[in-house]
Amino acid sequence: MLTYLTALAPKPWYLRVGAFWLLLLLLWLPLWAVVSTLVDNLTLETIVVMVGLYGIFLGLLRVWGRQVHGVTQCFEYYGLGWHWNNGRAGLIGLGVGLGLIALLFGVETLLGWVRWNALPANFGLLLTQGALLGIAVGIVEELLFRGWWLDELQRDLRPWPAAIWNAGLFATLHFIKPLEQVLYTLPQFFGLVLLGLILGRAKQRTGQLGLSIGLHGGLVWGYYLVDVGDWVVYGDRIPSWLTGINGNPLAGAMGLLLLLAVLIGLNNVPLTALKRS
Repeated sequence: MLTYLTALAPKPWYLRVGAFWLLLLLLWLPLWAVVSTLVDNLTLETIVVMVGLYGIFLGLLRVWGRQVHGVTQCFEYYGLGWHWNNGRAGLIGLGVGLGLIALLFGVETLLGWVRWNALPANFGLLLTQGALLGIAVGIVEELLFRGWWLDELQRDLRPWPAAIWNAGLFATLHFIKPLEQVLYTLPQFFGLVLLGLILGRAKQRTGQLGLSIGLHGGLVWGYYLVDVGDWVVYGDRIPSWLTGINGNPLAGAMGLLLLLAVLIGLNNVPLTALKRS
């Protein structure tokens, strides 16, 4: 099998990516079959299966980097190096992500579009859960999409086309769900594309994943507090296309304008201090 992997190096990106996903699926399916047979609790089954899937992904990524591209320091190569610049970029991104959520709902509050409920009694728990979820989602999705997948695209494409393809695939894969849920969440597609572009450009401009992970994690964390904590109530007279269809800021004009402003700013702000040293 290792010989076949080495032979993939000169192939087009879509063949390499397809081969990677096929291998990942073939390695994961036996685990899924065993766990679904032995575990009766659906929640526990989901956790075990997803943790197992990510463990297999990490293992396959190391083999892939070494055999297909001759990479020895796999995680550092893909942008997950444990050094000061990456950590600082992650903290900055986390603060910016949280700040963007605060800015969005702050502006909508000043415009009289939303009102705030009292802090929930379990706010401390929500704060912790949101932080853990945001950091976990940030690391998992950024290593996959902006680490490995963006690298495969950039081997064949120029930076901007690679970032656009990456963002489109990132958004599309969020719709692998039942048709009813796809139709319900479809309005957020362009928001996901813009978010994917922001995260892709953050990786391209710094050469590492810290900023992307922080931004992604901060946005997830901030929105988790607002959404799960039932912290805000939208006014009845405000059209949902402004604030977000189905209550999702990614599906509203305000959220899209904010993401567009971040994308423009990200491409013009000097990020020399956050680059891979």
